[in-house]
Amino acid sequence: MYDELTQVDIDKMKEEITYRTTVLRPKLIEDVQTARAFGDLSENFEYKCAKRDKNRNDSRIRYLERMVATAKVIEGSPTEDHTIGLFSKVTMFNEKLQKEQQIQLVTTLRQNPLKGLISKESPVAKALMGHKAGERVEIVVSPDMKYTVEIRAVEQGEDDASLDISKY
Repeated sequence: MYDELTQVDIDKMKEEITYRTTVLRPKLIEDVQTARAFGDLSENFEYKCAKRDKNRNDSRIRYLERMVATAKVIEGSPTEDHTIGLFSKVTMFNEKLQKEQQIQLVTTLRQNPLKGLISKESPVAKALMGHKAGERVEIVVSPDMKYTVEIRAVEQGEDDASLDISKY
């Protein structure tokens, strides 16, 4: 399976790969060698921490390289008919909670629900895609969990390079 990502996502991942391989990896290798010199490895906490940090960095590099290799590049262009699409900012009223929410639909790699950045793969985004302001949409989270929202406003967004990519 592949992830649908924008060119900005790919560029950000390549930038992180370069940083992790050219700057961070040599430092972490040096930290491992320094901690190893402290002596007995069975009771050397600094060595275990340094190895853990190096392994996490290597794992992140492998993850990013795999994402870049398997990604399908998509365009995040605004829609002309003011329907909800990728990077749209949506103001909606949750009828169940009686609460208004603002979200932005983003690629999976840049999701952060605490900041209102919702993955286009989420049930909310899938339900909202293609709809317009003024429409009511039922969001099905699971067979037992459904709720209705009223779309109050749709602002066309663009691929914002300032949005960070997820760490994990």
